[in-house]
Amino acid sequence: MPIPRNTTTEERKAAILAKRERSLSEHFERVVSLVDVLRNECPWDRKQTPASLAHLLLEESYELVHAIDENDDIELKKELGDLFLHLCFQVILAEETQKFTFSDVFEALSAKLIGRHPHVFGDTVADTEQEVLKNWETLKLQEGRKKLLDGVPKAMSELLRAYRVQKKVSGVGFDWQNDEGVLDKLVEEIAELKNAATKEEQEEEFGDLLFTVVNYSRFIGANPEDALRKATNKFMKRFEAVEATVQQSGRNWQAFSAEELDLLWQKAKNEL
Repeated sequence: MPIPRNTTTEERKAAILAKRERSLSEHFERVVSLVDVLRNECPWDRKQTPASLAHLLLEESYELVHAIDENDDIELKKELGDLFLHLCFQVILAEETQKFTFSDVFEALSAKLIGRHPHVFGDTVADTEQEVLKNWETLKLQEGRKKLLDGVPKAMSELLRAYRVQKKVSGVGFDWQNDEGVLDKLVEEIAELKNAATKEEQEEEFGDLLFTVVNYSRFIGANPEDALRKATNKFMKRFEAVEATVQQSGRNWQAFSAEELDLLWQKAKNEL
């Protein structure tokens, strides 16, 4: 039913929100019902457990990120649906063992969003991103976590895990004063890596260097995982351009000198 023309702006907004809520509710219930049917009637779905689906959930997350990187809205819509499917599946599995329900999940999320944003829903003042992050970590400790770093998942990539650890300790003031200190530390770590005498020492110093590089990424506002993914994608595109030239030449890789390959690489860099 169309919204009457003589309604006020606030009434129209309320009507639009109500319509969207009804639509979302209908679609959500349909998807959950479909997953429920699959769980009961599909041999593959019947065998699944939270653990058996974990790697697939991770794969879907990577595919979603890939769609975002490619600015592919069609794939993005599809991958969001695939990810939502896995989230629904996990909740349905939890309902079967009476651990929690969809309502429990949404109630906990709503409470968390409100509780973690007292500067929006309460009287706390936080005018900058840094103040928000400090409040966030303080609130987590008040919620019952005994240790600040308890909430860092061990299943993360180590690059992202290092980033999360550094952000968390920064949230309570344990941090460098500025990026110059981190750059000085980088120079120090490179020197220590050069002076490492054994394989074990080299590995340790290389780890320290990586940890410091991740720390610097935080100071310049770059997520290290995103930055490295973009750098890898850029390298791949340039290498594929070099590879195409090699294949078109009819010669094999070994027939090209290092100087020739470097010229092809520079050409790819200029074009991509």
